[in-house]
Amino acid sequence: MNKQSSCQGRNKTNVMANTYTQIHIQAVFEVRDRKSIILNFWKDELYKYITGIVQNNNHKLLAINGMPDQIHMLFGFRPTQSLSDLMQDIKGNSSKWINDKGFIRGKFSWQEGYAAFSYAKSDLENIIRYIQNQKEHHTIKTFIKEYLDLLKEFDIEYDDRFVFKPVDIDYHVPNGTY
Repeated sequence: MNKQSSCQGRNKTNVMANTYTQIHIQAVFEVRDRKSIILNFWKDELYKYITGIVQNNNHKLLAINGMPDQIHMLFGFRPTQSLSDLMQDIKGNSSKWINDKGFIRGKFSWQEGYAAFSYAKSDLENIIRYIQNQKEHHTIKTFIKEYLDLLKEFDIEYDDRFVFKPVDIDYHVPNGTY
């Protein structure tokens, strides 16, 4: 191979020939301050919107579900994009979409960061079932316990100070209004 053809080949595309992958990622992310504001009347629309973001980035969504304060999603991940770029796209665009739709009073945003875990193909059926049954699952285990258990199961080092921002609860209702 001469130098000219080698250089031309590198500039043609960012997809490497003979690259084969099978990467399955479960991503978990929370509403800022873990506020329970993802409501039933719009959560399915949110899940469809996030599915579109994943698909538009050439990944394959396998499952998505959550609770009013969190989302779990499992997807087939293509290595043509970094995971952090995909998550930034999902969280940034879905926050803007929620705010544009006016689903909540005030400004919606996701908590900084996310957790991501990789799984073998043989694990997918169990992980999909786990994601689909979030409501039932959380009657047994709190989200914080679940999250910390996942970090420990995957031997992910973490600092308690940065896992969650504290929930600010103000029970004072001025003038009896809510």
